[in-house]
Amino acid sequence: MSLSNSLGLLGRKVGMMRLFTDDGDAVPVTVVDVSNNRVTQVKTQDNDGYVALQVTFGSRKTSRVTKPAAGHLAKAGANAASVLKEFNVAQDQLAALKPGEVIAATIFEAGQKVDVTGVTQGKGFTGTIKRHNFKSQRASHGNSRSHNVPGSISMAQDPGRVFPGKKMSGHRGDVTCTTQNLAVIRVDEARGLLMVKGAIPGSKGGFVTVRPAIKAKGAN
Repeated sequence: MSLSNSLGLLGRKVGMMRLFTDDGDAVPVTVVDVSNNRVTQVKTQDNDGYVALQVTFGSRKTSRVTKPAAGHLAKAGANAASVLKEFNVAQDQLAALKPGEVIAATIFEAGQKVDVTGVTQGKGFTGTIKRHNFKSQRASHGNSRSHNVPGSISMAQDPGRVFPGKKMSGHRGDVTCTTQNLAVIRVDEARGLLMVKGAIPGSKGGFVTVRPAIKAKGAN
């Protein structure tokens, strides 16, 4: 089975801390809360044309969920949730999980490599130097108010327009990003926590998706 079709977990970024090894080395880790992942729908080849598990995470007031969504979750015996996502899985994994069941954090183990997807922190409107690593102009006498501007963009009479994708000032951040090949340092089954080495995308409290790494050495 391809690892791109493996079951993962939805979670919430709690924050960063450090753990100490037996040798006294400090390891920076990000704590991810993956507790209470519930299966809301099992999609089969016969009924849906593909094989997948629909998983939900988090909680919210029932009044904050639309009636169709509330009915869909109630059919699976799950409460109103914040995030709903599908994972393409192998056929043999469908028999092990039924709607309403909780997926434990122990589907991952210490030492395993994972890919974490989240929405990066928004940086607002930024210039070309910060956004695209442009070089600033000379700060010598005579360069009036043009030290950190991009300069000419060569779009005058011909072609008379700005080509799409031109590197210019604009909004930075707030995009979906995946950090690959992060090692799981510890799995806290009782509290439903994963401790992943290094930093992951997003702010504290942001929702993330954790999957088995697809580019890890020996993954195939």
